[in-house]
Amino acid sequence: MEKEKFYITTAIAYTSSKPHIGNMYEIILSDAIARFKRLEGYDVLFQTGTDEHGEKIQLKAKEALLTPQEYVDSIAGEIRRLWDLMNISYDKFVRTTDEHHEKIVQHIFKKFYEQGDIYKGEYKGLYCTPCESFFTESQLVDGRCPDCGREVKEASEEAYFFKLSNYTDRLLKYYEENPDFVVPVSRKNEMINNFIKPGLQDLCVSRSSFDWGVPVDFDPKHVVYVWIDALSNYITNIGYDVDVQSEEFKKYWPADLHVVGKDIIRFHIIYWPIMLMALGLPLPKKVYGHPWLLFNNDKMSKSKGNIMYPDDLANTFGVDAIRYYCLHEVGMANDGNITYDLIIDRYNSDLANVLGNLVNRTISMANKYFGGFVNNAKVNEEVDSELIQMINNLHENVSKNIDNMEISAALESVFDVLRRSNKYIDETMPWALAKEEDKQDRLKTVLYNLLEAIRVSASLLSCFLPETSEKIFKQLNTLDKTLSFKEDSVYENMNAEVLFARIDKDKFIEENCQN
Repeated sequence: MEKEKFYITTAIAYTSSKPHIGNMYEIILSDAIARFKRLEGYDVLFQTGTDEHGEKIQLKAKEALLTPQEYVDSIAGEIRRLWDLMNISYDKFVRTTDEHHEKIVQHIFKKFYEQGDIYKGEYKGLYCTPCESFFTESQLVDGRCPDCGREVKEASEEAYFFKLSNYTDRLLKYYEENPDFVVPVSRKNEMINNFIKPGLQDLCVSRSSFDWGVPVDFDPKHVVYVWIDALSNYITNIGYDVDVQSEEFKKYWPADLHVVGKDIIRFHIIYWPIMLMALGLPLPKKVYGHPWLLFNNDKMSKSKGNIMYPDDLANTFGVDAIRYYCLHEVGMANDGNITYDLIIDRYNSDLANVLGNLVNRTISMANKYFGGFVNNAKVNEEVDSELIQMINNLHENVSKNIDNMEISAALESVFDVLRRSNKYIDETMPWALAKEEDKQDRLKTVLYNLLEAIRVSASLLSCFLPETSEKIFKQLNTLDKTLSFKEDSVYENMNAEVLFARIDKDKFIEENCQN
């Protein structure tokens, strides 16, 4: 039987500078979802990549005394290195300077023009260079860019425009008929009230004041402006072209999930659906506009000097500790917060105390009391049933939370089982059972239940903490990754090793965080 497909994308990273941990959150989040869907047996296509055109890049390249292509090659290489370092299991990595992407973007632009969706005019407006966006006076916040808060400048130039207003009614109807299209729903309501109800402005889709972009083939003075170029990556890289679609495209489109930051939700739930409607293509099933990971409750920026980079953090705490922190701290709709203090507290309380301690204690007791050989003696007591029930409910709980984009809650449900297992040790007191000859089968049952709790938890943790999950399976000496309690497994030749050594916070802060 053919597997059900699941196509998930991240927003493509802008190649203006090295990504910080706030940028990385989205990629780790998407990776956890992709890994979970694979674990459930889906045929997953996970795409990420880089957005490489635009005025800002042309200016940055000039400052660095490089050609724009040399500049984006360097940054795209760094982005891919970070994605690989953080164990991101992407299937495709798109670059908007890829020749096939540029060619199809030209075809899409021409199709829009020929069918009357695009016309030539002059743009006069308030322009934010970092965001590469024009705004009306009413859209500004305190006279500044509503997306990044920087100053805007008046600009005018010849440009092509997309008649968004032609599609307003169809878009609103789609929202109405597909209530799960945007998560959380508050993001959709914000866009309707702030952008759609006041009347959609025609969208500037070409630029003529700089040349680092995809040339408009029938009017080479213009380059295709960022959104048609960048957003099209979701289809160009899986075999779409205006006249012919590959088997891969037919299989995977529409996307099941676009994961994007809340700051670019407008482009993904207004402009992108309208472009797809104009191409006659089905719309993505879901767009998740995720919150941000802030540094000390403030948005990270170079000018504030409050940036933390993924590789520095991974080298200090380990890749999985940083993956865990990011996934745990950001809610479905609420921003998360990161500082060294908070990372260490979470590391010690959850990874060292709850997870590491449980695995180490359990395997050590199995080795001490039974020479590492444990099967299920099935001497059950009432106290066992709650733990076994939690183990058997775990897959469903994680699945439900992930489908609702509650990734932090999904991870927390695994740690609920681990916490319950630690409590179960205190309730059953294996060290006391070990002293009584007639309680050996009961002791074996207790340890077996704990080993099963660890095994099932490790199976699900493979989505969030892949390296740690593999280490646990190695220590348990099993390859069994089934997602429910098994009555008749056998554990032998186990090996206890420390997964997460506690960090002395005061010492760490003194050595690493003094100015």
